[in-house]
Amino acid sequence: MSHVSQPKPTEKPYDLIIFEPGKKYDLPLTLNLRQLAEERRPMILPGHRLCAGCAAPIIVKLVSFALRGPTIIANATGCLEVATTIFPYTSWAVPWIHNAFENAAATASGIEAAIKAMKKTGRLPYDHIDVIVFAGDGGTFDIGLQALSGMAERGHDVLYILYDNEAYMNTGIQRSGGTPPFAWTTTSPVGKVIPGKSQEKKPIADIMVAHRIPYVATATPAHWADMIKKVRKGIEVDGPAFIHALSPCNRGWRHDLDLAIEICKRAVDTCYFPLWEWERGKGYMLTDRSLAIAKNPQLKQPIEKFLEVQGRFRHLLKPENRHLLKQFQEYVDAVWEDLLNRAVNAPK
Repeated sequence: MSHVSQPKPTEKPYDLIIFEPGKKYDLPLTLNLRQLAEERRPMILPGHRLCAGCAAPIIVKLVSFALRGPTIIANATGCLEVATTIFPYTSWAVPWIHNAFENAAATASGIEAAIKAMKKTGRLPYDHIDVIVFAGDGGTFDIGLQALSGMAERGHDVLYILYDNEAYMNTGIQRSGGTPPFAWTTTSPVGKVIPGKSQEKKPIADIMVAHRIPYVATATPAHWADMIKKVRKGIEVDGPAFIHALSPCNRGWRHDLDLAIEICKRAVDTCYFPLWEWERGKGYMLTDRSLAIAKNPQLKQPIEKFLEVQGRFRHLLKPENRHLLKQFQEYVDAVWEDLLNRAVNAPK
């Protein structure tokens, strides 16, 4: 007797997304979220086990709207991988592969090389097959950085999307290289001696810019049109592209279930997570709300607006820790000023 669960007679299994050879899947000139949702099926389907209020599936759905044709997903170990592929089920409507925690970029590199070989020998039925990596901060900032750097240096035509929830959430909220300073995690607990994580967040997007790949960008699901355009640009460039997407986690960040999008807005409004893109030959360019803030500095909000709705930072709002809050504000301001100095479209 088979132990593999079978669909109930009343259940209708979802089909894979089918892209027709030769057909162009262009983005409309004016993006309308409702129209995109009606016309384009998401890559991720109902029934996954991701937490209520998780931003990761929202990011995946927005990426779905930017696809230009057949796509293969390589997924690093993490929340998104574990919760969408619990055996014998899958929530993915496109070809998908998981190998290990540290080698999603290497796996994608091999897929891209195979696609090139098939195209060269006339065995590819499509004009192109795009390869996209989804990986969290643990699999990008830390464990997978070597494979990512190698993918970038070799020039593989792969879009790497980092969904950054700023800790190893899948394994128990341990701090990562993507965890911001002073944040509470289970391995950077808050006490009288050590007030949370004592190191700054690794500037991963700038590290990818230093590789001089064709395209690097930041994005949030709250600024959905900006994200869709950047994903499409990352897909269409010839060579590696990297998008750093902020992905709030209510379990690790200790916020209400319905606040993921609001927190993304606050992250941008306080300049904790500025929106920008970098293209080889053009340099840094601010986008969307961050460009508006650069032009109208009075729109910039104090960092408390970002911190006050997250339990992982509640210790910073205590009167005895105002000096730590001041340090955090100075850290954010320094990173923002550095970006303003580099951005070619920022007012000088």
